[in-house]
Amino acid sequence: MIVGPKVRKCLPNGTWTDLSQSSRCLLLCPRVWTSLENGRVSSWPLGPAVEGTVLHYSCLPGFILMGHNATQCNKMGKWDMPKPVCHYDRHYKGKKKLYIGALFPMSGGWPGGQACLPAAQMALDLVNKRTDILPDYELELIHHDSMCDPGEATKLLYDLLYTEPIKIVLMPGCSSVSTLVAEAARMWNLIVLSYGSSSPALSNRQRFPTFFRTHPSATLHNPTRVQLFQKWKWTKIATIQQTTEVFTSTLDDLEERVKEAGIEISVRQSFLTDPAVAVKNLKRQDARIIVGLFYETEARKVFCEVYKEKLYGKKYVWFLIGWYADNWFKIKDPSINCTVEQMTEAVEGHVTTEIVMLNPETVRGASNLTSQEFLAQLMSKLGGKNPEETGGFQEAPLAYDAVWALALALNKTVGPLKVKGHRLEDFNYNNRDITAEIYRALNTSSFEGVSGHVVFDAQGSRMAWTLIEQLQGGSYKKIGYYDSTKGNLSWYGNDKWIGSGPPADQTVVIEEFRYLSQKLFVSVSVFAGLGILLGIVCLTFNIYNSNVRYIQNSQPYLNNMTAVGCMMALAAVFPLGIDGLHVQRRQFPAVCQFRLWLLGLGFSLAYGSMFTKIWWVHTVFTKKEEKKDKRKQHLEPWKLYATVGVLLGIDILSLMIWQIVDPLHITVEKFTREAPKGDLDVLIQPLLEHCSSQKMNTWLGVVYGYKGLLLLLGIFLAYETKSISTEKINDHRAVGMAIYNVAVLCMITAPVTMILSSQQDASFAFASLAIVFSVYITLVVLFVPKMRRLITRGEWQSDAQETMKTGSSTNNNDEEKSRQLERENKELQKIVQEKEERVSELRNQLSERQALRSRRRASTVTNQNHSSPPLTIAQSDPRSLAPPPGYPAPTSDPHTISPSFANSSSLYQPDSKISRNNCHASRLQLLYK
Repeated sequence: MIVGPKVRKCLPNGTWTDLSQSSRCLLLCPRVWTSLENGRVSSWPLGPAVEGTVLHYSCLPGFILMGHNATQCNKMGKWDMPKPVCHYDRHYKGKKKLYIGALFPMSGGWPGGQACLPAAQMALDLVNKRTDILPDYELELIHHDSMCDPGEATKLLYDLLYTEPIKIVLMPGCSSVSTLVAEAARMWNLIVLSYGSSSPALSNRQRFPTFFRTHPSATLHNPTRVQLFQKWKWTKIATIQQTTEVFTSTLDDLEERVKEAGIEISVRQSFLTDPAVAVKNLKRQDARIIVGLFYETEARKVFCEVYKEKLYGKKYVWFLIGWYADNWFKIKDPSINCTVEQMTEAVEGHVTTEIVMLNPETVRGASNLTSQEFLAQLMSKLGGKNPEETGGFQEAPLAYDAVWALALALNKTVGPLKVKGHRLEDFNYNNRDITAEIYRALNTSSFEGVSGHVVFDAQGSRMAWTLIEQLQGGSYKKIGYYDSTKGNLSWYGNDKWIGSGPPADQTVVIEEFRYLSQKLFVSVSVFAGLGILLGIVCLTFNIYNSNVRYIQNSQPYLNNMTAVGCMMALAAVFPLGIDGLHVQRRQFPAVCQFRLWLLGLGFSLAYGSMFTKIWWVHTVFTKKEEKKDKRKQHLEPWKLYATVGVLLGIDILSLMIWQIVDPLHITVEKFTREAPKGDLDVLIQPLLEHCSSQKMNTWLGVVYGYKGLLLLLGIFLAYETKSISTEKINDHRAVGMAIYNVAVLCMITAPVTMILSSQQDASFAFASLAIVFSVYITLVVLFVPKMRRLITRGEWQSDAQETMKTGSSTNNNDEEKSRQLERENKELQKIVQEKEERVSELRNQLSERQALRSRRRASTVTNQNHSSPPLTIAQSDPRSLAPPPGYPAPTSDPHTISPSFANSSSLYQPDSKISRNNCHASRLQLLYK
């Protein structure tokens, strides 16, 4: 390998760098000689073992060196002397050394070694002075700076394992380094005891079978947090974490614990370096109780964003980790753009949970020191440094107790190992028996230390109390302790809040149902009630006068159905306005069913009876003449009732299928939340109850489509029959007018109510008033004219009795005669028109002949023409009545005409003028019949 500078650079003065050092390629000697079991090896010069390197050997106390104490690497890449061996000296009376390989982070992300290393050395000094603890042994600490970096720790671990002396225990610091060391240590049968690792991932016996720690797991905060959530009655929290393994594991554990406690994590945000987006999401999703898991430097970034988003104050509570420096938010950080004042304002009132790392009680433990005496000695060893600026000052008691836990465990193994014929100094990386004894001793450790009672759980994690603090006025105040082993919360009751008390875990949402305006309901109900009374009056009038001829000719039974249907439709107004204000929620589906059936059947009866009338009027009286003669002229009432029954049956069948397949039930519509006036942390959630089913739109489409076709067909039939006059259904024009009004109102109201379904007052007003107006118009148009006629003409029951005596046959005969006369009148009108045309032709022929004769006699009888008698048309000359050229010969009239009228000559008198006025007087009566 190259020995000396591997790179040289040309300097501005024309010389090369490191000219005083030569660069050479030398052979490497075996590295096995560079380590000595139970001894030490020093090399000269420092660096890799290459040609010219000299190794010096020495044994540890209690061991004797067998072989040469020095060797040199020659040019052949071999050592000139064999490797010596250190044998145990049975006659040695001094203490034997046991070595601890430790990694203390003196710099890096967590420089905890600055205070933890002096604390560990203090413990070693006291342990080595004690005669009752490991009297035959002396503990020595071999330590390096891991910089809390796993890469650097890997290199240092390699040096510790492959460099003499053998280490009996490893003591890493921060979590990332402990993870690496603990996972590799089992391959060398080494126990790992950490003083500063809090990662929950380390609580895994399968992955880390020989790992212990005096620093409690970060998950120990979670039982305390859950206890506080329950104390302040919070059931909804949010979390924000830095994406590292320790915080992810802690949050996973918290999620399981809060789920068991019935608490919901509604928002879970994470970030790598920039928390801006995560904090904005917390604000957007209305997070109130927020658990923050991140390191101190990221905490400043988070709360700078918290200040910008106004995510602090009386509505919010932040839970942070308690091992930050007391003035962490006042430290100037170039990575944030918030002032100290802004940071102080943002962090005010937050709560921290911190593992109790210093025994709050004045108790002398295994080291015979109280916690306060320990702090005094530590401050003296630190040389008066500011504790807030010394990394790991809070964890120093844990490092102190870690050394004591190890010393007590090793002391406990001496007896059992002696029984088995083993000694601690016999430990090597292949001896599992000694490792197993040390593991059992540590697993059963229990003593009072300066950090409190030291005991390990089944995963090797420290079980300890949790300190609860709150930032009040810029400084932390203790507000309680929590013992997770006993579930005991010691509360001081000095917690302070910006508001009147602990804030709500979310905006209090008050559900408020929207009910129908009672004034509107009462007003419409009054009109509906009056309409029902009007319907009763009309129905009574129609039944009482059912034997009156005029009422009979209006089909009174159909009118009775119309009146009953109108009253049922009006009765539907009452359940239409009933909501949760009047009935209980479980009774509301029955109201929905009642509403649907009343309105559906009422419409079918009322409109169906009117539709039947107009349908049969159109069917009977709008056919061609030749078909009319073949039809029966008597209208059978049962056909009318059957038609209404069919329409009613279709509705009943469709409603039954609807209610069986997809019954109506209550649904609740939620509207946009409304904020009340004032600075109240309350929102109003408006709710509205609806009658609905799973496929409501489908059912409504079927019903509206069917009813809509009936309405359109009714309008068409009413228009077609508007000019027909018949005595069998004498009110069909009034029925047509009622159909117009009902159809227009229904076609407007149905889509409008669907659009306004979310506005209970407007929807009810449209629907109910459409029903009321339709019913009023129908009843007034159908029944009021009948009442008026019977009152003004006096056609009451007495006239009806006389009418009943004549029988219904008279009515049929009169109507038959009337139709016969109408047909005869039309036939005669056609004959008259034909005769008029014939007379006009004859006049033209006569004028032509007179002109011809006048020209022939012009020379002789010019003067006689003025005095000649009037022209007479002889009946004996048939050519005088012949048609002019180009006209067809007259044929016999197919119509039957009386003989007196068949003689056309009787129409013309001996006069120069021929006109209709000369028709025979005997036919006048027939023509104008």
